[in-house]
Amino acid sequence: MGKIEEAIQQKEFKDPYNKAVVNLLFTHSYLVTAQNALFKPHDLSPEQYNVLRILRGQNGVPTTVSSIQERMLNKMSNASRLVEKLKMKELVKREECPTDRRQVDVVITEKGLELLQILEKQVEEGNREIVRLTLEEANQLNDLLDKLRG
Repeated sequence: MGKIEEAIQQKEFKDPYNKAVVNLLFTHSYLVTAQNALFKPHDLSPEQYNVLRILRGQNGVPTTVSSIQERMLNKMSNASRLVEKLKMKELVKREECPTDRRQVDVVITEKGLELLQILEKQVEEGNREIVRLTLEEANQLNDLLDKLRG
């Protein structure tokens, strides 16, 4: 991949802050493309994978679509649509909330848990391949990104 200047064919940036923002946006696109390729054979999007992981973290306790939306990595995702697609694939179940009929509870199915188990090792290996940093560098990057977000 190389330097951002080569990747987007730009000789220089206004300042290092502008370069950092462009670099982060470009890198985000790079990561999404790599993840799409990883999940495509399983007919899954990165956002659907994120929903499944959130639901697995609930340990069988049903949660609402709005709660899923709050925890998603991409806040612009339509959680209702994602849940409906996962339901059609039999990876999640939607049930009327017993205490509030206006709410819908969502829970991951056994089939959804099995798919996550299959993907676990592939994602782990894929992350190492995509990131291509040493453990120390990855920790440093995480610290810098945490600092950037304040």
